[in-house]
Formats: sequence, C-alpha cells, structure tokens
Amino acid sequence: MRVFVTGATGFIGSAVVTELLANGHQVLGLTRSEEGAAALVAAGAEPIHGSLQDLDSLRRGASATDGVIHTAFIHDFSKFQENCEIDRQAIEALGDALAGSNRTLVVSTGLPVPTEDDVPPPSPFPRVSEETALAQVERGVRAMAIRLPQVHDRDKQGLVSYLIELARGKGVSAYVGTGLNRWPAAHRLDVAPLYRLALEKGSAGARYHAVAEEGVSLREIAEAIGRGLKIPVVAKSPEDAPGHFGWMSFFAGADLKASSALTQQRLGWHPTDGPGMIADLDRATAFGR
Repeated sequence: MRVFVTGATGFIGSAVVTELLANGHQVLGLTRSEEGAAALVAAGAEPIHGSLQDLDSLRRGASATDGVIHTAFIHDFSKFQENCEIDRQAIEALGDALAGSNRTLVVSTGLPVPTEDDVPPPSPFPRVSEETALAQVERGVRAMAIRLPQVHDRDKQGLVSYLIELARGKGVSAYVGTGLNRWPAAHRLDVAPLYRLALEKGSAGARYHAVAEEGVSLREIAEAIGRGLKIPVVAKSPEDAPGHFGWMSFFAGADLKASSALTQQRLGWHPTDGPGMIADLDRATAFGR
C-alpha cells in the first residue's frame, strides 16, 4: 500500500515510517525542510514538501496515496487553541481528498477515557482531532482514531518531558496529593506497529488505544525525575498545584488510567518491544545519560 504520513520525521511519525517500510508499504512523507526530505529519502521514503497549514500539500499527498496516517501536531501549548484549529482544518483537508473513496485515514488524538468504546465527555480543551476524523466516515472515508498515552523513549516522554523541565527550573520534583493518580504510557516502538495494524485491519469509525502500561503513578514519575535531576521530591496540595504546575496542573492531578484490551483483541496488537516509562526515565538523555 502507498501511504501518506504527516509528521513523517517527527517523534512518532518517523517510527511509523520505519514500521511501514519494513512491512512492505511505500511511504510518501510530509516534511517542511530539506533536512527532513533528506532523512526520508535515506529511510527509503519519498518526501513531499508542505505543512499542516499548507492544505494544498495535504490534499496532494492524500490524493496520491491509498491511505493516510496523520501523526503531525504543533506542540506549542502557549498557542494550543490555535494549533487545535490548524489540526481540525488539516484533517478536513485530508478528508476532502479521500471523500467517497473508502480509503483509510488514521488520526492521532489524546486519551481522555478508560476504554476504546467510551466516548469522551464534553471537555474545556479544544482539541477535536477524533471528532473531526470520525466525521469523515459519513463522507465515505475509512477513518479511525488512535488515542495516544504518554509515548516515550530515552529522549522524549510525552507530558513527562515538560515535568522534567519544570522540576529542573523549580529545583524540586512534585506530585499532587498522594501522587497515586496514574497516566497510561507506551514506548514509541510499540506504538508504531499499532498505526500499521489500524491501516491494514482497522474499522471505519473505530477508536484504538495505544496503551502498554495502563497506569504509571505520578509519584513514581516524580521520584524518577528526582533521581535523574538529583533534587528533592515533594507533594503539593491540590490548592497549591496550579501555582507550581501552571498549565500542567490539571494533568498533574488527573487520574487517566486506560486499557488497550479491546485494541489488542480487535487488531492483534501486542506491545512488547519497548521498556516501561520508569525504565526509560531511569536512563533518559534529559538527565545526561
């Protein structure tokens, strides 16, 4: 299958490109730079120049391929609402090119609920990737969503990377209350095969969970950060959390445990390739390791 991948040189997208090529697919990868284009060629993929804001490039890429895997997102939380709107428009542009063809659109989104069949409740957060993608089903697109937990390796750890920088700046690594609230997680090399399986076997309108560890406690995460930075680990009360964590305070106190049991059953996905979140933190490059 010839597949268009957005975010093809990014943290998750680059692993997806490698996974697709290793399993006999051809890849057309979106890139903004000559450096990115060279990396895609070196990997065995074909580059197409463009960006999430260049909707024509998205339509061209989708029109020239058998399916699309959308991993790109602008992770600038100071402009989160603006970036969510860019993502919505990008997904709709991809849907324009795929409409009426029953070709595949696999879109990345967050993980707000425990199981795949749970529908997210109304949220104050403006990311609408899942809703926008699944609305394309009515337009004749085989669209589905992959809900991502904290995706990690030695170099990056999702939202935990922001906690590391916060702790470095504050001089303490903190958690909220007892710290027993949990975040699900998965290694980058476990997540990539799920995108391929969704492309090959997924169902229109489906939601899949890329979860290897159902819940890693925030206290464990804070303690690993404390070890890495060699700084104290402290508890913050719910009242003090906003002052310490800023925009991260909601996530720092949220219990987001989630399962991938239905995903594993439906797609035959088995996350076994990578180490766990704490193991990666204990050897993270952010701590000079």
